[in-house]
Amino acid sequence: MFQFFLEAEVVPYLLKFLDDLTNVYVRFNRKRLKGRTGEDDCRVALSTLYHVLLTSCKAMAPFTPFFTEVLYQNLRKASNGLEESIHFCSFPQEEGKGGQRIEQSVKRMKIIIDLARNIRERHNKPLKTPLKEMVVVHPDAEFLDDIAGKLKEFVLEELNVKSVVPCNDLLKYASLRAEPDFSVLGKRLGKSMGIVAKEVKAMTQKDILDFEKHGEVTIATHCLKLSDIKINRGFRRPDNMTEEEIDAAGDGDVLVILDLRPDESLFEAGVAREVVNRIQKLRKKAALEPTDMVELYFKSLDEDESTSQQILNSQEQYIRDVLGSYLLPSTMMPPHAVILAQESFHGISNLAFSITLARPALLFNSNAVLALYGEDTKFANGLQTYLLSRDHHNLKSEFHLGNGKVTVDCIENQPAVEVALGVHVFLTVGDYLLSTKAQ
Repeated sequence: MFQFFLEAEVVPYLLKFLDDLTNVYVRFNRKRLKGRTGEDDCRVALSTLYHVLLTSCKAMAPFTPFFTEVLYQNLRKASNGLEESIHFCSFPQEEGKGGQRIEQSVKRMKIIIDLARNIRERHNKPLKTPLKEMVVVHPDAEFLDDIAGKLKEFVLEELNVKSVVPCNDLLKYASLRAEPDFSVLGKRLGKSMGIVAKEVKAMTQKDILDFEKHGEVTIATHCLKLSDIKINRGFRRPDNMTEEEIDAAGDGDVLVILDLRPDESLFEAGVAREVVNRIQKLRKKAALEPTDMVELYFKSLDEDESTSQQILNSQEQYIRDVLGSYLLPSTMMPPHAVILAQESFHGISNLAFSITLARPALLFNSNAVLALYGEDTKFANGLQTYLLSRDHHNLKSEFHLGNGKVTVDCIENQPAVEVALGVHVFLTVGDYLLSTKAQ
């Protein structure tokens, strides 16, 4: 009976914690975990995740002994000195100090994201459709600073909005209404509850703001604290705007307002997001892991290719940030590239295009390679054939060890030459494109 009671009390908290770990920490730190913010930052993020997973295994072991043992044995492979079994480990003890403020801010951020998604669903605005602006209304200046600062990147990415505007002027977009918390005050006030409730509901906007500022108010000789009264914030729509143009959602604590008006300047961003979404799905269809490096090629299937080309040019930085590589024109794909997946798409924002995923392929500077052998085509072709036969990863390592240079002296009946990376050959088409943009 005690074991059942213990599990009923503890397991829900463990499940909530694991849900936050997956959908908050891992989801919001994908770029860091993949190394796109630098090697040092990647190590910090991975080390943090490893420590949390290891500690979680130890905490869950009494409830899921076999499952945690499997996880633990995998975690042991990345570290020395760990016990042979999860069940030989001591139960984890509390370490360090909790960051109450940041925890509260992240909690509110999750609420903001949920509220904004609700508004989108209400107006049939999918997340792939970019919106111009979101306003967050809340009296806590520190929280608004976090939303407009440290947490801004996560909010923008999750909600696909171009800007977040913090607002601590509660009366600009909201009407305030006070409600007594009957569950708290009922027993304490007894027969006085009716009088106090009537006075609380009659509080003006100014009264409510003063109450929130000072933290208490005296009504009918009773001193009421912040925990005794619920403040509900309702949305007050600007006079010159309709519900289809601007709408809001709140939870009584924070109010989220979305500008729903279409903006032609956001069209290109919306198309780019659609293209990225199709690429991610194609990667999954090809059974690629997130760490698998591929080159991405784009080909317009429209008679007029200028629209898609303009979009790719204007959204190049966004596409690179999300995918970690260039979206290359299909005309640059070398004939020896190994294609992993290919698919055509139609009716995406009235555009048609095809996407090709290929293994990273060497790209040669033919004139520079010919110059190595005094314009001897046979020798130049022999060098290219040899380099193409090499394992791409090993060849990359050799160039790295040789400070960008590799001596090739193993081709039969050919003189030895020194091949320079970025001069005679590029490891990927993306590297070549990057070099041309730097010139």
